[in-house]
Amino acid sequence: MSNYIEEFEKNNQAKLDYPDVGVGDLVVLHKEINEGKKTRIQRFQGMIVKETGRFSRYSITIRKIVDGIGVEKTFVMASPLIKQVDVLTRGKGRRARLNYLRNRKGKAALRVKKA
Repeated sequence: MSNYIEEFEKNNQAKLDYPDVGVGDLVVLHKEINEGKKTRIQRFQGMIVKETGRFSRYSITIRKIVDGIGVEKTFVMASPLIKQVDVLTRGKGRRARLNYLRNRKGKAALRVKKA
């Protein structure tokens, strides 16, 4: 049954033209924000700390530090609101989830070995 679902999702998913991103990468994600009648593009720059799902349900969680406070947002990559993803640096994440970064402060909160 699950093979049928995977084949269906592969055939019917929208073609995503984003670069291959992974845990530990420092990325800039451009998302369209609707405010009343106006739309604008908002940038969210941070490190990918988690990946979940596959195909059309693929999502990433990005963490950044704002005024000394950690902020995490989860983005569904198949969303039409995501306009662009830029990879600034590639990181070598040796775990599937980088939850240990939550206990770090300052520059060390985004320090992962470079790939």
